[in-house]
Amino acid sequence: MQQGTILKKNEKGYGFIKVDGAGEGAKDLFFHSEHLANVSFDELQEGDRVSFDQGSSEKGPHAENVTKI
Repeated sequence: MQQGTILKKNEKGYGFIKVDGAGEGAKDLFFHSEHLANVSFDELQEGDRVSFDQGSSEKGPHAENVTKI
């Protein structure tokens, strides 16, 4: 599992994670509320530390199994 920090989230149920160890200019990783594990979307706040698996879809990479640490 990878780790990172919640950078942004919105009322539509998605947000972005800054991945630990990502280099300068690396894109933030998208996450959606349907990919959370053992945490509700409302419990997550910007700045929270999370662990996750990285998955991919036709739209690109995203975080799965997102858990607050």
